[in-house]
Amino acid sequence: MTAMLRVVNRVFLGLVGLVLLVLGGSVLAVGLGAPAPSWWIHHSRHDVLLSDAERTRWRDDGWWWPVVIAVLAVALLLALWWLVAVLRRRRLAEVLVDTGDGEGALLRGRALEDALTEEAARVDGVGRAHAHLTGRRSAPEARVRLALEPHVDPGAALHDLTTGALTHARTSAGLASLPAEVRLRGVKHGAERVS
Repeated sequence: MTAMLRVVNRVFLGLVGLVLLVLGGSVLAVGLGAPAPSWWIHHSRHDVLLSDAERTRWRDDGWWWPVVIAVLAVALLLALWWLVAVLRRRRLAEVLVDTGDGEGALLRGRALEDALTEEAARVDGVGRAHAHLTGRRSAPEARVRLALEPHVDPGAALHDLTTGALTHARTSAGLASLPAEVRLRGVKHGAERVS
């Protein structure tokens, strides 16, 4: 997911959550007997959300139903766009390898990910590793997650990863560069007994 989609996703979810929390909390508070402000749509616990007069107020106006349908259609399209953006896989299917003869070859992205993951997991002190390729097939980018053992220096593990696994992946695929985002986290462990 790109940075822009992440921001849109978080802002959209935050706004929807805030609106639902305020509306639900206020309806619950008024329903439990809390006094409602004068501008609020509910005035007592026995008040309905929409009265018959409010529901049928604009039914006979010619503009009402086209506006309602247009607003609902836009809301549906935005919700579908958001859902597709969140669910779409960003995995790189293949990497273009420069063979030097002008033709090039295609390397499966999953194969390069697996090789990068295996070599990253062999770095001293790494408990688990996972690599994911994104970007374009002529300019891939790597996202690597490492779970580090408690005794490991993160700087040393990052240095070993960049000089080992990432360098090998870049040279074996014939890439000029392989930008990488590496996320490090510690492995949870139990307390050690001291004798």
